[in-house]
Amino acid sequence: MSFNPLRLLGISLSGVVVLGLCLSPGLSSAERATLSNPLRFDKAVVVSQDAIASRVGKAMLEKGGNAVDAAVATAFALAVVHPSAGNLGGGGFLVVRLPDGTARAFDFREKAPLTATPEMFLDANGRYNRQRHHWSILSVGVPGSVAGLALVHTRLGKLPWKDLVEPAVLLATRGFPVSRGLAESLAEVLPKMTKYPASMAQFSRGGTPLGEGNLLVQADLGRTLERIRDQGAAGFYEGETADLIVREMERQGGLIRHEDLRRYQAVEREPVTGTYRGYKIISMPPPSSGGVALIEVLNILEGYDLGNLGFHGSRSSHLMIEAMRRGFADRARFLGDADRIGVPVPRLTSKEYAAKLRRTVLPERASRSSPETFEWPTGNSETTHLSVVDGNLLAVALTTTIERYYGSRIVVPGAGFLLNNEMGDFNPAAGLTDSQGLIGTAPNLVEPEKRMLSSMTPTIVVKGQKPFLVLGSPGGRTIINSVLEVVVNVIDHRMSIQDAVDAPRFHHQWLPDRVFTEPFCFSPDTRSALERMGHRLELRRLPQGSVMAIAVSPNSGVLDAGVDRRRPDAGAAGF
Repeated sequence: MSFNPLRLLGISLSGVVVLGLCLSPGLSSAERATLSNPLRFDKAVVVSQDAIASRVGKAMLEKGGNAVDAAVATAFALAVVHPSAGNLGGGGFLVVRLPDGTARAFDFREKAPLTATPEMFLDANGRYNRQRHHWSILSVGVPGSVAGLALVHTRLGKLPWKDLVEPAVLLATRGFPVSRGLAESLAEVLPKMTKYPASMAQFSRGGTPLGEGNLLVQADLGRTLERIRDQGAAGFYEGETADLIVREMERQGGLIRHEDLRRYQAVEREPVTGTYRGYKIISMPPPSSGGVALIEVLNILEGYDLGNLGFHGSRSSHLMIEAMRRGFADRARFLGDADRIGVPVPRLTSKEYAAKLRRTVLPERASRSSPETFEWPTGNSETTHLSVVDGNLLAVALTTTIERYYGSRIVVPGAGFLLNNEMGDFNPAAGLTDSQGLIGTAPNLVEPEKRMLSSMTPTIVVKGQKPFLVLGSPGGRTIINSVLEVVVNVIDHRMSIQDAVDAPRFHHQWLPDRVFTEPFCFSPDTRSALERMGHRLELRRLPQGSVMAIAVSPNSGVLDAGVDRRRPDAGAAGF
């Protein structure tokens, strides 16, 4: 289909590379080798899960906007073209580093409704109900994305707000051709949407999924975006959009009411910071666990010479698994909404605490994870990430989410956007911690207006006085380790950013006590060695994360884009 709504906005189609399908089996070995080279840009670049959205961000940079403007416009575009994770009905986190070295963090995580309770996911007999926790109207938290994007634009943006939202309006109202990746995604999710008529109407034609090349027009979503364009955040949290949300909540027995929407506020927070081998790490503080856990694990690993131990060797992998295990145990034990509980961030991110934990790592034997104790021996959810760097080296890492794949699968009738199921990120009930991965620790139990714990890890790594890496990922709890592994791949194993992103990944999260691996992650010899140490390895066919990263050359300032090809349609756009 030749029609492209971006042309109507004067958005250039040049300087855009789509990499999401580059690892298809039909590529020759020579083509694969060529594609492993990073995409290189001289001045500015946007990397996101959808090439159309990246083009929108690039257009804002060409209009004189900064990286914040590009990130906001890309995020709104993703709400249209990447419905499985791009969102108006979810939330997220943004970390920004200004050219003067100042770092700022913005929290627009969803909140529990005012009438939420810690027991809301138990049935009448006091038993945990997983369906209610993750897949019902009760799983919907108060959305934060629109408030967060409006706040960061007000404080740091340059271009008019309307300019940033207009591309998304046009993409929704005029439509865009469905890509192969989106077509496959819709075909997979549509059977799970059958009880929601508005969802079926938006993403199918009489129950038949939209196919590749079909035009996806989302008129209701377009009208919602027009209200946001013209009224700012009030166009979402008040008036017609708010009425439509509350009407659906009342119809299905949900909790969100007008007062919840009126009271929602995004907040600016102090980023969490640390160092790793001379590089500065800037990441998101609680209620995200990502920054604290990332820095804690890096601090543990700093005591080992991972580079000399080799990439994915048994010794280096064992040490990384043990560091991950300890970071995730502390995540469960200490982390939650810092507005409601005391979170010992300085201690958890200190070098002294890491040294203490390092002394508990046995060099040739795996520890055991237990839901009963946090003691150590002595001796695919759905989220999306985008990264932007502009010509002044202003860097933005933005991760947004609606939790699971297409969130709750509930499109708000008349409003056209999907609601999140983020209440599933609260612990299900007090004391409900088991060996299979349920966590019932107190810091992350449901309370009214509390923000649920997250693993999102938008991160900026600094070398000297300039940004060095800008990155983040989707993937639920695996996000932290996906970001960790890319950082280690670049700094310790000296990979290019594209090789670092492409490299196979593994994940340990304390409970369940298993190491989840991507295909071809470890050689047979390494697998055997790890199993002899006591690690329990489990192959996962689904990809781990989808890291969107930018590497800045310390000498030339050239920008290399690392586009994760694990999922379709991702792309980089720049000049």
